[in-house]
Amino acid sequence: MVTTHQERASIELLTVYQVSKILGSSLDIYKTFREALNVMVSMMGWRRAIVSLQTEEGSLEGMCAVGLSREESARLVFAVGEGIVGRVFASGLPMVVPDIQAEPLFLNRSGAADQSPSESIAYIATPIKADRRTLGVLTMDRPVTDRSGVFDEDLRLLSMVATLMGQNLLLHRSVSAEQGRLYDESRRLSKALKPVYKLDTAIGGSPRMQEVFAEVHQAAPTKTTVLLRGESGTGKEVVARAVHNLSPRKDEPFVRVNCAALTESLLESELFGHEKGAFTGAVNTRKGRFEMAHGGTLFLDEIGDISAGFQAKLLRVLQEREFERVGGTASIRVDVRMVLATNRNLEKMVAAGEFRADLYYRINVVSIFLPPLRERREDIPLMVEHFLARFNRENSRKVKVTPRAMKVLSSCYWPGNVRELENCVERTATMSHNEDLTDLSFPCHDNRCLTQVLHHVDREDAVKPGRPIGIPITEAPLRPTVPFKPLDSSEVDDDHGPVPTTPSSSDDKPDGERERLIWAMEKCGWVQAKAARLLNITPRQMGYALQKHDIEVRKF
Repeated sequence: MVTTHQERASIELLTVYQVSKILGSSLDIYKTFREALNVMVSMMGWRRAIVSLQTEEGSLEGMCAVGLSREESARLVFAVGEGIVGRVFASGLPMVVPDIQAEPLFLNRSGAADQSPSESIAYIATPIKADRRTLGVLTMDRPVTDRSGVFDEDLRLLSMVATLMGQNLLLHRSVSAEQGRLYDESRRLSKALKPVYKLDTAIGGSPRMQEVFAEVHQAAPTKTTVLLRGESGTGKEVVARAVHNLSPRKDEPFVRVNCAALTESLLESELFGHEKGAFTGAVNTRKGRFEMAHGGTLFLDEIGDISAGFQAKLLRVLQEREFERVGGTASIRVDVRMVLATNRNLEKMVAAGEFRADLYYRINVVSIFLPPLRERREDIPLMVEHFLARFNRENSRKVKVTPRAMKVLSSCYWPGNVRELENCVERTATMSHNEDLTDLSFPCHDNRCLTQVLHHVDREDAVKPGRPIGIPITEAPLRPTVPFKPLDSSEVDDDHGPVPTTPSSSDDKPDGERERLIWAMEKCGWVQAKAARLLNITPRQMGYALQKHDIEVRKF
């Protein structure tokens, strides 16, 4: 016959088994802990069971409970060391109360003492531990029976369940912390690793150009009119072709017209075409650019330079997508994607009455602003390498640029933007006598800003170039008629001007120009670059000055 002790042992074993299954089924501790408490209360005949966990503020709060109302659960808040729950948490040791009515430490916040005033209610609390830390407290209460030693059996079962809960709680917190870390890392990477946009026809990895590329990718697939704005030489035609290549019309014609290069009459004939005999020389019927671009893209450059009369004609075509050839009467409809460009301030022109407001609103649908080269200097090395690679490929050369020269190029103002940089690199590569382009080999006849920084290349201000001075360059006399004095850079011809100097702290500097040159060369060991820096002039100016005064450079 099975004894009462054996029956309880079997129930305890089955209870622990069921609780372990529940706790291992999910990492949702709010769900699993409550289900585990339900199993213990129902199988062991307890009245109530509560799990209290420590919060980030340090206090203990009831996380889940069975047998309590919502109002009673809301009162389950204890400070560490307060009441039985607080003391068990602080000491890390379990506590058994045979009768809660006789225990002064029992605070009765759960209302356990009010439910059965005539009965003796036992209360047992055990710490929930994991990794040598106390994480919370597991408590239960039940009516007192006459069986001896039953408190030890209840405490043993409660301690086993508390151990399982502690391991489950530690695993939950570890997984939650890892998920939080991964989420934060994902957010950080999503901010840091923004999408990198590329255009086959353009170069640019700077933030400003990435914004432009993103706008191009956004607008290209649609039929919307695009207005490209920016200074001359910023690559508006390159971006216009990229818009066409990224659109569904990429296999259709891409036709471009420079509006500033044609008079009003020629522009009308060029865009709309003409009939035979429409004017002198019109011996045949000719299609205009609008007809040639049918199904594709028409790029109108320098749109801000068209006359007021032609603005009205263009407005009708943009609105109706139909026109008549010059000298004709039949209307011709076309399907053309319009991309326009200008370096003019259209808003000021509209305010001054120089540009039609209705045409402005018609073309200003999607505006893409191309930044000047000086506002995206980080793109200059990429462009220089690209231009040099193309030059080497076309001319069977192996020219490369030195870091010193790249620093000079990145420091220039480049008023002509990408076009000027491209011309400078090609001219320099062409005129270079060796395969390495150094700062001394740049023939900057038309890039005064580069000349201005050459002799400052080792100084801090080499990366802070100013705007090129807009004062005309004048030819200097062969011989100075006044004592030698420093000259403003705007008065000096980079090719043939006299040698500008600045006062020096040296007392032995001679007064004459030839004597100053010889003095500087001797001072610097006959190294022209050093002597030029001493006289505050460029090495190029130094070379011309030595040649003008017939000073032979000594070689050691």
